[in-house]
Amino acid sequence: MQLIWLRSDLRLHDNTALSAAAAVGPSVAVYLLSPEQWLEHDDAPCKVDFWLRNLKELSQALDRLNIPLLIRKAPRWDDAPKVLLDLCRQLNIHGVHVNEEYGIHETRRDATVAEVLSAQGIEFHSHLDQLLFKPGSVLTKTGTYFQVFSQFRKVCYERLHHALPRLVSTPMTQAPLGIPNDEIPASIKGFETPGANLQALWPAGETEARRRLDTFADAQIDYYQSERDFPAKPGTSQLSAYLAAGVISPRQCLHAALQSNQGEFESGKVGAVTWINELLWREFYKHILVGYPRVSRHRAFRPETEALAWRHAPEELAAWQQARTGLPIIDAAMRQLLETGWMHNRLRMVVAMFLTKNLLIDWREGERFFMRHLIDGDLAANNGGWQWSSSTGTDSAPYFRIFNPLSQSEKFDAEGLFIKHWLPELSGLSKKEVHNPAHLTGLFGVADYPSPIVDLNTSRARALAAFKNLPARQHAGSPHE
Repeated sequence: MQLIWLRSDLRLHDNTALSAAAAVGPSVAVYLLSPEQWLEHDDAPCKVDFWLRNLKELSQALDRLNIPLLIRKAPRWDDAPKVLLDLCRQLNIHGVHVNEEYGIHETRRDATVAEVLSAQGIEFHSHLDQLLFKPGSVLTKTGTYFQVFSQFRKVCYERLHHALPRLVSTPMTQAPLGIPNDEIPASIKGFETPGANLQALWPAGETEARRRLDTFADAQIDYYQSERDFPAKPGTSQLSAYLAAGVISPRQCLHAALQSNQGEFESGKVGAVTWINELLWREFYKHILVGYPRVSRHRAFRPETEALAWRHAPEELAAWQQARTGLPIIDAAMRQLLETGWMHNRLRMVVAMFLTKNLLIDWREGERFFMRHLIDGDLAANNGGWQWSSSTGTDSAPYFRIFNPLSQSEKFDAEGLFIKHWLPELSGLSKKEVHNPAHLTGLFGVADYPSPIVDLNTSRARALAAFKNLPARQHAGSPHE
C-alpha cells in the first residue's frame, strides 16, 4: 500500500504525488496538523482555516475514489518522522509520496522523514509539483542560482519552448480499503476562526479555484496588463490563496494562460504574457529560497543591508498595522488586509515602501505582520516582495526609488473609489481631496481621520541618508550561506 502525505497540495487534479502513488497501487492519504510549527512560522488564522476548509472538500473528492484521508497530529515538524513511521507500520505501507516543499525547515523535515522511513525499508518518493522547474535546474552559465529575474525568465522561456510541463493524470477509482476517513476539525486551537464574510470571499475547493481560473482566462486576462495596478478594478485573478494552498497548480495556470493566447509566451496578448511573467516571479522567489537559504532565516539577501540603522518606533509601527497612519491609500490597503486576508499587489509594494522607507522600520516587521494576516501567505513570495520593496533583496528597487503614497494614490485610485470603500469616513470628500485630507484640517467629515504620522519629504531624505551610509555592495554570497 502507498501513502500520500499531503501538505500544500490540497487538490485531486494535477497532483504529482497523488498520481504517482495511485499508479503504484492502493493508496491512503494523510494530513498532519502541526499547530506549534504553524505558530512559529506566523501562519495566519485565516490561512489555517482555508486549509481545513479545503481539506474537507478534498476528503469528499478522495472518498469518491475510495482513497481514505487520515488526519494525524504532529504539533511540530520534529514529530513528523515518528507519526508517519507509526502510521506506515499500522497500515503496512511500502512507499510514501510527497510533493516537494521549499524552505530550510521544510527541507530538513523531509530529509529526516526520508531517513527514518528508509531505515525501516519504506521508500520515500519526492516529486516536483508546486513549481514548473526543479530548483537547481535553472542556473547561470557559471552554475549559480540567478539573482536577476529578467535573466531567470529568459532561461525559463527557452525551457518552456523546448518542453512544456505536462498535467498529470487524475487517479482512477480504487477498490474500497475498508479504512474510514478521519473527521476534519473545524478549527485549531491557537488559530481564531475568521468571520463568515472572510470565508465567503474565499470559498474552498478545486471547483471554485478552477472557476476563478477559467473566468480570468476567458474574460479578464486580456485586460490584466492594463488593469492589474488599479485596486478598485477586478483586474487580478484572485488565485493566490488557491496557489499557496495548492488547490490549483501552476501548471494548470500556465496551460490556461497559453490556451487563451494561442500557445504563445512572449507574443500575442500582452495580458496573458504579463500574467505568465507573474507565475515566473513566483517561481523565481522559490528558487531564491533554495539557492540562498539565508532568506529563510530572516536575513537580507543583500548582506551589506544588514548594517542599515532601522528605527525602533513601536507607536508608528502600531499605527501602520492598525490602519491609522493618516495617509488614506496606506490605511485603506491595511484595512483591506485586516478584513479580507488579502491585499492588492500594487498596494503591497506601496505599504511596504512606506514602512521601510518613510518610517525606516525593519522590513522583517512588515514581513511578519503580512504572514500573520494573509490568506495567501507564502514564505518565498512574501519575503521576496518585502525585500524588493525595502531594497535589501534580489532585483530590488534601487534604494533611491521611494514610492510617494500620495502620487501612487492619485495615479492608481484617481477617483478615490478604493479609498472611499475602505475608509467610509472619507466618503464625503471630493476625488481630489480624498488622497490627502491633511490639507483640509477641521473640515466636516475628516474629524475622525488622523493626521499623517510622518512628513513624506523629510522621511524620504532620512531614508536616502540611511542607505547612502551603507558599506559597498557585497557579493550575494555562496548558495549554501
